[in-house]
This record gives sequence, C-alpha cells and structure tokens, in this order.
Amino acid sequence: MVFDTLKERMGGKDNLNPMQIAHHPLFTARDKLALLNQLKAEATGAEAEGPRVAYEPEEIDRAIAEVREGVQNAVGTDTVLKGDY
Repeated sequence: MVFDTLKERMGGKDNLNPMQIAHHPLFTARDKLALLNQLKAEATGAEAEGPRVAYEPEEIDRAIAEVREGVQNAVGTDTVLKGDY
C-alpha cells in the first residue's frame, strides 16, 4: 500500500510532517485524510502498541483541518497526476 511506503520514508531522510502531508500534491484529499488519520491513531495509541510517533495529535488535527478547509474551498482535491499541472 502506498501509505506503508510513505510511512517508511517518514522515518528516513525525507521526513514529512503532518502539514507537508496536508499540502502534498501527489495525494488526493481522501488519501491525505486517510494517512493523517492513520498517523493520529498511531500517535494517540503509541504508548500501548509500540514506538512513539514524532508528532502530537494536535499537530495532526491542524493538518486534517487544513485538508478539510481546502476541500470546502475546492483547492487540492485532485492530484497532479490527473493532469492539473
């Protein structure tokens, strides 16, 4: 799954923070929300299930709000792969 690959890269030298995910041009809004929600679930349940995620849930919430605001304003709903470059 593409999220697994991106998640692996988040720990590497190409570290993406939640706001960079929210503004990433290669993901649709649905993809961004799915990834951010997965990241938030890991951040809130990290103590019980494994290593701590480097981001606070509040930071992830701000990125989710930014994606939703963009959808309401019809900004960033398509990826660049659909030909909107």
